[in-house]
Amino acid sequence: MTPDHDRSRSPAGRTALSELLREHRRAAGLTQAELASRAGVGVRTVRDLERGRAVRPQRTTVDLLATALALTDTGRAAFLAVARGSTGELVRPDTASPALAVSGRATSADRPVNLPPPVTLIGRDRDITELTGMLTAERGPRLVSLVGLAGVGKTALATSMAHVVASAHPAGVSGVLIGEGSDGPDVLAASMSVLGAARLPDLVARLAGQPALLVMDAVERAPGPVAATLHRLLAALPSLRVLVTGRHPVGLPGERVWPVSPLDVPPPDAERSGLATLESWPAVALFTARLAQVRRETPTPDELPALAALVRRLGGLPLAIELMAARGRLLDLTELLDRYGDRVLDLATPADPPVHPGWDALDAFTAGSSGPETTPAVATVTLRDAVATSYRLLAPDERAALRQLAVFGNRWSVELAEEMLADEADRDGTVAIDPVPLLDRLVELGLLGVRGTGSFRFRLLDAVRDYAVEQAAGEGELTCIRRRHAEVIARLVARTAIDLIGPRMSDAVHRLDEMSSDISSSLSHAATDDPLTALRLAACLTRWWRFRGRDVVGRQWLHRLLADPRTADADPVLRGWAALGVARLAAEHGASAEELPTARAALDTFLEVGDVTGELEARTVLGTLLISIGRHDESREQAEVVLRLAARNGRTRDLAVAQNSLAWHEIRVGDLPAARRRLAAVDRLAAESGEQRLRVLAWANRAEVARLEGWYADAVDHGRRAMAGFSELGDPGHRRRVLGTVGLALAQDGRAAEATEVLTELRTGVTEAAAAGSGRVLPRPRSGDAALPWGGPDAGLCALIEGNLGLHRGDRELAAEWFAAAADEAGQDRRDVVEALVGLAASTADPAVLDRLAWACQESGIQLLPQETGLLYALTTAREGPAAR
Repeated sequence: MTPDHDRSRSPAGRTALSELLREHRRAAGLTQAELASRAGVGVRTVRDLERGRAVRPQRTTVDLLATALALTDTGRAAFLAVARGSTGELVRPDTASPALAVSGRATSADRPVNLPPPVTLIGRDRDITELTGMLTAERGPRLVSLVGLAGVGKTALATSMAHVVASAHPAGVSGVLIGEGSDGPDVLAASMSVLGAARLPDLVARLAGQPALLVMDAVERAPGPVAATLHRLLAALPSLRVLVTGRHPVGLPGERVWPVSPLDVPPPDAERSGLATLESWPAVALFTARLAQVRRETPTPDELPALAALVRRLGGLPLAIELMAARGRLLDLTELLDRYGDRVLDLATPADPPVHPGWDALDAFTAGSSGPETTPAVATVTLRDAVATSYRLLAPDERAALRQLAVFGNRWSVELAEEMLADEADRDGTVAIDPVPLLDRLVELGLLGVRGTGSFRFRLLDAVRDYAVEQAAGEGELTCIRRRHAEVIARLVARTAIDLIGPRMSDAVHRLDEMSSDISSSLSHAATDDPLTALRLAACLTRWWRFRGRDVVGRQWLHRLLADPRTADADPVLRGWAALGVARLAAEHGASAEELPTARAALDTFLEVGDVTGELEARTVLGTLLISIGRHDESREQAEVVLRLAARNGRTRDLAVAQNSLAWHEIRVGDLPAARRRLAAVDRLAAESGEQRLRVLAWANRAEVARLEGWYADAVDHGRRAMAGFSELGDPGHRRRVLGTVGLALAQDGRAAEATEVLTELRTGVTEAAAAGSGRVLPRPRSGDAALPWGGPDAGLCALIEGNLGLHRGDRELAAEWFAAAADEAGQDRRDVVEALVGLAASTADPAVLDRLAWACQESGIQLLPQETGLLYALTTAREGPAAR
């Protein structure tokens, strides 16, 4: 629809001739210029006829066009009849893809309606279900607006919905595309004409109270005239419903706004499950469907990571996905990611892009009709241009806020937005700024997505975020925004880190997992721009890094920030916690000896300022480091000091930690009854303090004690209970270690089939770790909250289980081979090494092994258990015969 005041033309700037000419030309595969050249007429003539600007062409012009289009017989006669105005119905070219006539029950007044045919929608099941209910409910909204970013799929959804609900609108379903610069009379005339009448009273009589649906596409092109027209039509026609698409709502009372969101994208690592699982995500399904149109081969396994990364990078935006998939004709998916992963906004539409399939092309893509008779220049429109159009709909203060929010890399909450948007003069956010109206406006324009029910449910579309970051850089404000972002994230992490100890630990870990990308970007920026903020942030991340197996990276960050001269004058307590974090993380990857002075320095700091909490933590970590380097008596002294200090200050959790640590020392010296008593105390204290993780650790340690005592059935029961607890806590590393304990108990109890099942599960993890180039799956905590300093790869546990199975079957040679492998496994837990050497000595009676066992016990301070001593005596005697007696 274009600004033309010739009232003799048909609605939306189109006539029956304009529609028919366009469809015949497209069916013939001709451009406007090619058709004009064949017919010997000016290209402006063809353009004006197709745009409805010329409504009474000369007979010779019509004949020339019909000949150029190779129309014959019925097709030619119908074309000429439409040009003479003898019929208002459109006769479709047989070779074209027909636009379906959408109507309800046939009546004498019904006529075909020109709507684009429905397309196959991917990932829109919820939209279709909800919109169908709205558009068919007796008391449903009469005006529904599909709003969203250009290319999100509003037009496809609207036209498909029109076909879905056609049967509920017996007076017909009609559609009209709004053109740039249309005025009120144009919009009203177009709307009434497609509904079947030239005047409003006639339209009232025609509908006669029967439901009808009007689809109006691209209403942002003429918002004022559209609003005025719809206000008039809805007031005069109570049975009329209207479904509109646009960048923003119409703004009428009773309007139901339905934001059209991008398609769901797969989470990280989803590609590991294979292509079939990956394609269950709508964004991937659309990408592969469009890719299949330009290449025969389905994505290979090597391309799956790039496929998942591409659709995530494209933010699930259908237009961006289709434009990227089209480039798959020449490049494989890895090449696409490398070339375009950081240039998403540069993706451009092709010439004559089908943004509104079945409708007129957007005016932005064609030249105006008032110029000379030349072929119009085709404008290339990038994704950046599409986002810019919506960005310009915002007020200046809304644009500034969007630029600030664009720094968030993942989902965020209203509270984080509130902190981010606080006035620069109010750094602590004491003056609240309600961000809800702004967020509502961004959702209304389709710039902001809202998913889920948790507080962290807001996320800018990727293309919008990239564009806003560009704008922030252009305004010279990006550095300040990133600095503010780092401060906001540091405060969030500090609030969350408190809950990493206690009953809300799982929620706290999940919260930090959700914000991991923002944590990384904040830390990277602040380390250079504001190292003090970076140090505050990093010091609070120690437990999360440890829990998520990022101990090496975390230790490196803390070392870098502590060494930065700009943090030398930081609060000594802050530096003390950061140093303690270095020591805690070092224990996870065999660097205990290096960081023993660091832990002692942190302890001295806390003692100097009288920080009891810091002292308790420092002594606990120091005890763990001392165990790792073989100074067991000193380690036990630290645990006993923690026990007394915690009792004196009423620290229930720290009492449980100390008892848990001392339980390991009881096992070390062979006092299993004492270990059981201490673990029972841990269970009680952890329950009293709401520390479920400590309680589960106690169950796991009780399983180990039961196994060492020879109560294998009890060990299996305790172990399986602990495994279930670790699964609920989301702690796969500890669960695997307990699985090893269960496997050992099963093997020692002669339950070979069940032990073999455990081996299969453990070896899956070993294979995955080896494939990832790592010697372990996850670091197993050996400090503070773990009495048993579990560490080492699963390969050592598997070998120990295999050795016990061989020994139980009487195959001493095979058992010896496996026990030797277990004893030699680097990083293996010292108690496991001693147990492997006992098995090796029992299998071979080799005096050299007995000497090696004696040295290992002396070096680790471990005393053999009675059954181990008895096993060595009995087997050695049996192997050497009567002489040994």
